[in-house]
Amino acid sequence: MNLSIQRALLSVSDKSGLLELATALVAKGVEIISTGGTATYLRNNGITVTSLQDITNFPEIMDGRVKTLHPNIYGGILANLAVEDHKKALIDHSILSIDLVVVNLYPFEETVKKPHSTHEDIIENIDIGGPSMVRASAKNYLWTTILTHPNQYTTFLEYFNDTSSIPEEYRLQLAKEAFQHTAYYDAKISAYFETKSEDTLSSVSVLGYKEDFPLRYGENNHQNAKLYGEFSSIFTKLHGKELSYNNIVDTDSSAKLCAEFEEPTVVIIKHNNPCGVGSSANLISAFEKAFSTDVVSPFGGIIAVNREVDLKFTQRIESLFLELLVAPSFTPEALEYLRKKKDRRIVTVDYSLLKSSNVREIKSVSGGILVQESDNILFDSEQLRCVTNRQPSEEELQAMHYALKIAKHVKSNAIVYASADQSLAIGAGQMSRVDSARIAVLKAKEAGITLKGSAVASDAFFPFADGLMQAVEAGATSVIQPGGSKRDDEVIAAANEHNITMMFTGIRHFKH
Repeated sequence: MNLSIQRALLSVSDKSGLLELATALVAKGVEIISTGGTATYLRNNGITVTSLQDITNFPEIMDGRVKTLHPNIYGGILANLAVEDHKKALIDHSILSIDLVVVNLYPFEETVKKPHSTHEDIIENIDIGGPSMVRASAKNYLWTTILTHPNQYTTFLEYFNDTSSIPEEYRLQLAKEAFQHTAYYDAKISAYFETKSEDTLSSVSVLGYKEDFPLRYGENNHQNAKLYGEFSSIFTKLHGKELSYNNIVDTDSSAKLCAEFEEPTVVIIKHNNPCGVGSSANLISAFEKAFSTDVVSPFGGIIAVNREVDLKFTQRIESLFLELLVAPSFTPEALEYLRKKKDRRIVTVDYSLLKSSNVREIKSVSGGILVQESDNILFDSEQLRCVTNRQPSEEELQAMHYALKIAKHVKSNAIVYASADQSLAIGAGQMSRVDSARIAVLKAKEAGITLKGSAVASDAFFPFADGLMQAVEAGATSVIQPGGSKRDDEVIAAANEHNITMMFTGIRHFKH
């Protein structure tokens, strides 16, 4: 069933495209009802408007907080014209049926983002009448068309200019978008109020994300995918092919690991696991350290750095096939050089925004989602303690600290060997912790790296002494781990027997 448009209510904050829409409606004899600023804007542009007060016979009150909340408005929107009692009620109460509602809401989200907005400013930008009209119109989509965004006007006018009516299928689509619009709006309000609450995780999860950009496919090419949220406010692609699902995951992981370090640092990621990390006085030296950890795995990987990339650095990594390079900025010369390879993706990251946005993590499971606080703690200095007879040297403490920063970002089970400024060997993602330890040692041997005098970090406790013995046999002299195993005494005794210094943090860093 097509719906003809005879009367429209227009009340918008965003006036983009509004004049063109109103002009087209008036040209076909549609009566325009409008409020406040919208009515003034239309009149100033030569559009005849019926004031909302002429419909409600009641003035706007309370600084505009109450203006559309009136039976003459909601009766006109909600009347089911297939029901005789509804039509009779319209006649009995002199209510005019409203066929089209054009509403977009107070700019709540934009107000929250403004640095100088006060709490009072934000509260006043919570729209009440707008969402109510949107929801009422969407509920009654059989008899009322609802437009909630200027990007809908073009398609609407194509139907309207052609037949002066709107098809039911399209009205249903608009109703769906309307409920998504109000749900997102309320989610942003809920999120703001959560920032005022001490509860970190509420009993009801309200998530609101808009499409950031579409993806060609997901983790595999038979899976559809989209990116939702504000990834593009943190990461900006400057060059190269579009970002894939896997690129986005790896970009995020590499930047989060790189953000752990203050000194110039290079992180190399492959399949969402670090395969090398190095820190130094400059990026080239840091890269040499990171790359030496594993010269095979970085092929087709991702590099993230925490300093501006210059021409010398780009020339040094040129021989390495990379999918993506992430940095806070690039010099013009570096960008020009990097753009010679048309497919390689060049991305900037805003590390301050990355850190401030890293609050929660969400994973989908069958029938629901898991939500947790982000793992933003490395260790609690009050819980950190040496459990062995030998106390660590300052250099060993630095190496353990460095290794633990990396292990926190390695898939469990995770074992990381490191010095004070670079990774030496990484064992990731094994079902057995001792296997992760063995793989790390094996990769170090293949790379010709000595682990003598190194530090070892484990993301969780050693359940047996066998994992520790792998480190001892490899030449490590210090170990950092959470502790908490039933066999901690056995592991500590083995460390003492081999003159290993071992720290317990009391904090686990599983990453599944």
